Amino acid sequence: MVKKKSYEWGKYLLIVIGLGFLALVVLFPLINIFYEAFQEGIKGYWQGITTPEARHALMLSLIITVVAVPLNTVFGLVAAWVLARQNFRGKQVLLGIIDLPLTISPVIVGLMFVLLFNPIDSVFKPLVVGLNLKILFALPSMILVTTSITVPFVVREVLPALENLEVDQEESAIILGASPWQVFWQVILPNINWAVLYGVILCTARALGEFGAVAVVSGKIIGTTNTLTLHIEQTYSNYESVAAFGSASLLTLITLLTVISQEVLRRLQNH
Repeated sequence: MVKKKSYEWGKYLLIVIGLGFLALVVLFPLINIFYEAFQEGIKGYWQGITTPEARHALMLSLIITVVAVPLNTVFGLVAAWVLARQNFRGKQVLLGIIDLPLTISPVIVGLMFVLLFNPIDSVFKPLVVGLNLKILFALPSMILVTTSITVPFVVREVLPALENLEVDQEESAIILGASPWQVFWQVILPNINWAVLYGVILCTARALGEFGAVAVVSGKIIGTTNTLTLHIEQTYSNYESVAAFGSASLLTLITLLTVISQEVLRRLQNH
């Protein structure tokens, strides 16, 4: 009886510690973001998120995301299919390269692209200078680093789904005369659509919230290359706390919607 009571106390103590830790590092900061954002009321909040700089920053973040996410979706599907269905030397190396953005600091990724595309001394200097390309401190470099950072998400969601999918249906469709394109659309995709959606949601959230790599290659030019995350830093540094937390609340809402969307999709998949 004493042991059972001790077990119960230990269980509740661990639950309290876990919930307390989550409240400290997740819940309280989230609440504080919205508290600071609405510190001057709804009018102050609306003014903070509708300035020309804020609107441009949000639009730029959306443009980068709209380009990066489809690119990574296509690449993720192809890469996952190759890894799941083909055996070749260097397979684990390829998987390791895909996972690199999860292990390397985004700042390092940004620096890598600076070293590749700067017009003074870089690997692609002849191409950049010869064609007069504006890559660094402009939209192209911001799209490139965001795409690079978000590479693993679709692949990592789709790959397990493909590995668990039997190849019998694919082989039967091929025997019956279906083209590879028809096999993909009519056999493979319906069986992995939830995994693709998970990957796209995670990729979108990560692209919108990217800061480190974009900060290195963008130049942080207000009204030109300032994304929403960079705008938050800039306004907070200028002591415009309501504008900073207002913009931060938009990203927070996107994050919450991501979590809710994942849970909804999971429930739908289970049904």
